[in-house]
Amino acid sequence: MFRLIAPLLALPMLASALARAQPVELEDCRISAGPGMPSMAARCANIVRPLDPSGAVGGEIELRVAVVPALNLNPEPDPLVPLAGGPGQGAVQLYALFAGAFERVRRDRDILLVDQRGTGGSATMDCEFDDDIVEGQYSAEQTIEYTRMCLAQLPHDPRFFTTSVAVRDLEAVREALGYGRLNLYGVSYGSRVAQHFARRYPESTRAMILDGVAAPQKVLGPEIATESQRAVDEILARCIEDSHCGERFPDIDETFARVVRTLAESPMEIEVPHPSHGRPEALTFGRNEFAGAIRLLAYSPSSIALIPLLVHEAGEGRYGPLAAQFLATTISLMDTLSLGMHNSVMCTEDVAFYDGEAINYDLLEASYMGPLQVEALEAICSVWPAGPIDEAFKAPLATELPVLLLSGTADPITPPAWADLAMVEMANALHLIGEDQGHGQVNVGCMPDIIAEFIASAELSALDAQCLRRSFVMPFFVDFSGPAP
Repeated sequence: MFRLIAPLLALPMLASALARAQPVELEDCRISAGPGMPSMAARCANIVRPLDPSGAVGGEIELRVAVVPALNLNPEPDPLVPLAGGPGQGAVQLYALFAGAFERVRRDRDILLVDQRGTGGSATMDCEFDDDIVEGQYSAEQTIEYTRMCLAQLPHDPRFFTTSVAVRDLEAVREALGYGRLNLYGVSYGSRVAQHFARRYPESTRAMILDGVAAPQKVLGPEIATESQRAVDEILARCIEDSHCGERFPDIDETFARVVRTLAESPMEIEVPHPSHGRPEALTFGRNEFAGAIRLLAYSPSSIALIPLLVHEAGEGRYGPLAAQFLATTISLMDTLSLGMHNSVMCTEDVAFYDGEAINYDLLEASYMGPLQVEALEAICSVWPAGPIDEAFKAPLATELPVLLLSGTADPITPPAWADLAMVEMANALHLIGEDQGHGQVNVGCMPDIIAEFIASAELSALDAQCLRRSFVMPFFVDFSGPAP
């Protein structure tokens, strides 16, 4: 396995010529979150970029770019740029799902959407998704075999789909469209992209919002299971303390542990309605499938509200609701994430930095998720080629730019402590934490207003975050008709 180190100052003159942005003309278009979803008007273009900005490897790709124009006929010169998570989700889809949260910003600023290379409409790096690998049915050897098949299907060299290359694309788009500095909103993995863009192009950055913060010093993978276990433990403890939930589901924490043990020992063969066509779908439902369902349910307060009820049902031998949730989650991931781009990022920027001696596999095994994810990533990255990664990529961002960091206490993957790590070298930063909120705060309570105020002024001192204390957290469901009255 190798890593190509490509510091900015070392780029040859050929790279500068290849990467130089050309003016582009935008045309009317419509964008949406996917087939069957509502669409909205935008202005779109495809921008050609070199596959390898260094010029060492030939080839070109096209980036999908969309601009949702400001409502003001004389907008500010600095647009808002949403950066999607995953890694593997496209920015157009992200914005279409959460457009309402950015509507106040759009009064005076364009929304600039760039599907990161390898995602959405930008040279998508995908291959056939095998349900068995998602369900944890593959051995390490089978995972490696599947990964080799995936690599053979990809349309481009996967080395050139890392964050260090993608930020150059964003700067080229900014230049091509004639924008001034950018306001960056990055959620989850997108917060990593935002931090690295600001590191590389500080003069092109006006302000940043980092939501569900991926600290540069952290590697994704080894702590996912333990952080998710922490979040679930807190959710179950909150249920026990809640009068309605605790009375309806006594000892829900013990029920949870019992279900994990049962499914680890004896996976269930069940049928559930397929979420797309409704016909029965046979499914092996074991510990890994249970973990897949619970992990994604723990991301959002609205789905967190269902966890005690679904765990109780499983404890009574009724696994159908959780199995249906797992199947729906699997299909959603297949439709949302570009697997090839995901692997290129993870293998270059995370797995390459794993310290085997520091990973506590006993602690992973004790979690409800187990070591499956770490072991699968290690198997995939044993054959997936690593790509360019800039110097100082894993160092905390040292900046005087205004940075608003957002976290939720119930976030199962990027806890508030990660935001604290990210901001250690930030001279002008504010960290807001939503109580009992999950992964991603952009659409929570008054947060859209706070974001709009921050982007309008690029000042942190004037922000009034008192309204966050009134943010709604969905009460726990005590049955399938909803929470207690």
